[in-house]
Amino acid sequence: MLLDADECQLVLVDYQSRLMPAIADAPAVLANAVRLARMAQALQVPIWATEQNPSRLGASDPALDAVLGEAHARVLPKMAFSACGDGLLEALRPAPRKPAQGGNARSLPKHLQKAVPEAAPVRNTVVIAGVEAHVCLLQTALELLEEEFEVWVVTDACGSRTERNRDAAYDRLAGNGAELVTTEMVAFEWLRSADHPLFREIQALIK
Repeated sequence: MLLDADECQLVLVDYQSRLMPAIADAPAVLANAVRLARMAQALQVPIWATEQNPSRLGASDPALDAVLGEAHARVLPKMAFSACGDGLLEALRPAPRKPAQGGNARSLPKHLQKAVPEAAPVRNTVVIAGVEAHVCLLQTALELLEEEFEVWVVTDACGSRTERNRDAAYDRLAGNGAELVTTEMVAFEWLRSADHPLFREIQALIK
């Protein structure tokens, strides 16, 4: 089973300016988050980001925030540790639009009736990374699994204050059905071929 860019959404959890300095190996973790966002932007994979209690922990780190702005990503503030209860589920799986109610449209001849727009297909695969791996990332990913999303955790773009906490999160996520991948794995699975028109652009991001 490989990732398909056309079926994916990217979720980046809590890479915030006042939190990142406490994260083990923070520069590498953040750099990979930025790479993921740039790759998703290039390949038109929808991007969502979250910020835990932003009045206390600040906005997303400036390096990531700049890419999120360029990609027109939606940033969801939250207080719950899992982002699912603060709008992420509705963002990832929006409710179908109801047809507009108006007059006696049903009484019109069929050729005059407006067609009901089809709902856009749901991208049911969530590629997710974030901090802290054993708290907000873990709880969000587990709830997404409960909601029957396919969840792929990008391990080299995740972090906690200690490696023990981070690794415990990976063990629990894998045991609950999440796929554990790396940034380069995501890149080359989204591309699938060296013939892809964006191959050189994506390759440059991960070199």
